[in-house]
Amino acid sequence: MIGAWLAEISGSSLSTICRSFAGDRFFKAAAVCVTTLLLGLFVAVPIWAILREGLILPDGSWGLGNFVDYFRDPRFVTITSRSLLLAFSATVITIVLAFGYAYALIRTLIPLKSLWRFCALLPIFAPSLVQALGIQFLLGRNGLISNLLGIRIDIYGFWGILLSDMLYAFPHAVLIIITALSVADGRLYEAGRMLGASEFRLFWTVTLPASRYGIMSAAFVVFTIVITDFGNAMVIGGDYSVLATEIYNQVSGQANFRLGAVIGIVLLVPAGLAMLVERQVARRNAAILSERSSPLTLRKHPLRDACAFTYVIVISTIILSVAGIVVVASFVKLWPYNISFTLDHYVTDVQNGYAPLWTSLGMAAITALLGTVLVTLNAYIIEKVSHPYTRVLYFFSVLPAAVPGMVLGLGYILAFNDPSNPVYLLYGTVWFLAINTIFHYHAQAFLIATTNIKQISRTFDEASAMLGATFFRTMTRIALPLLLPSLLSIGLFLFMRAMVTLSAVIFLVSPRNSVAAVSVLLLDDSGKASQAAAFSVVIMAVVLIVAGGFNLAVGVLYARRQERILS
Repeated sequence: MIGAWLAEISGSSLSTICRSFAGDRFFKAAAVCVTTLLLGLFVAVPIWAILREGLILPDGSWGLGNFVDYFRDPRFVTITSRSLLLAFSATVITIVLAFGYAYALIRTLIPLKSLWRFCALLPIFAPSLVQALGIQFLLGRNGLISNLLGIRIDIYGFWGILLSDMLYAFPHAVLIIITALSVADGRLYEAGRMLGASEFRLFWTVTLPASRYGIMSAAFVVFTIVITDFGNAMVIGGDYSVLATEIYNQVSGQANFRLGAVIGIVLLVPAGLAMLVERQVARRNAAILSERSSPLTLRKHPLRDACAFTYVIVISTIILSVAGIVVVASFVKLWPYNISFTLDHYVTDVQNGYAPLWTSLGMAAITALLGTVLVTLNAYIIEKVSHPYTRVLYFFSVLPAAVPGMVLGLGYILAFNDPSNPVYLLYGTVWFLAINTIFHYHAQAFLIATTNIKQISRTFDEASAMLGATFFRTMTRIALPLLLPSLLSIGLFLFMRAMVTLSAVIFLVSPRNSVAAVSVLLLDDSGKASQAAAFSVVIMAVVLIVAGGFNLAVGVLYARRQERILS
């Protein structure tokens, strides 16, 4: 296909090449302007709105007085300390557990690895608060384990949030550490064994040092997820307030936008620092493999494999139990007193019934389609256009990774909830929710797109330019067909995130346009835990079905792409 297209344009005349060059400059300039406008409008402006609101004093002057007042209040100091303690504790425990799980999947010979990988990723397919729901059904006042053991477990507060956030962040850590452990030079292990090193010493002196950057990256990601999480803390936190829930209480409960902005900035600092350090760690990650490296061949080690298999079963059982108890509770009449089967909880009487689910589906579809186009165009322009300004675009493209969802959502209120603002025409619509979701997850999708674009050899660009093809034609006829499996992966990522998002849209929903994850929160808050479980099950089922379809399509397209490359 590529060879035929290059032959097609090989007859271009000199005048055609000149026109192509002029067209290239226009298309590149237009693309840069569009990406700059969108990133500036929907990333920079909301962040500036938060900073401005937090720095403006009651008398209209600018200063740090709001922050001085904040840290003078012992209650807010306690809330900040709680958030940091929770984030550090969850990060340390999650990284240890995730490393053991990833090591078992990659470096041992345990059976059914695909099944265990799916179990580890299961929390990704549901809103974050589902973990808290499951822990309530298991360990709460009327929980299954509490009743079986006949004891009262005080799970509400620090320990409940800790367990919930660990479960929610676990798959993210596993994915990163799996990537780190998948890259290994077999020569180092062979040399160590020849010198008489034990398996434990090889692990301590070779495996851990080689994967330290992956572990550190995973730690920063987990820290950011935990300190910015809202759903779990709302469901199972009780009176244990953290920064994310305090923003919600100040803005939604008391309409105190200024204090909400101050707390948002306080929350932005640790999340931003964690992301900056993670980027620095990624840059320092030297290549482990060279052209002389040999693949690592796993050897049978009965004791190691048995321990790894047992460990994976235990962790997977915990994950499946939390998700499974939510499914079970959605089908019983009155948990845990009347466990007879019923479908009544799926006939939800929350405001607008299942309308929030259809809103989520529409928003997710818009997010997947529009987001994939915008992210891919942005990544392609930054990667292919050699200009110092693209570094600025790159910075704003990854900036949302350092902005907690609730902070971004509050920024959208402060920036666009004004009838004189042109964007106000979209305010309160599904499109506005989709735009917020796109830019909330823009950094992750952008990095996926950039990684895949870098895998396409520049030989295609050089050959196309020599034969007179425009930048636009090269992108649409060469790059996009090769990137199609990756584009579907980006679309799936954005769709899944849009279906389960909560924190970024909690300030932007309205009775007319709410989303499914918010309905789960409202149902649980009103004491209808079984209906909340039923709504959660529906969300998980939709996400799993769509993910399965996407994966089949990606597999087919990937096979076709390999055929095109070989041809």
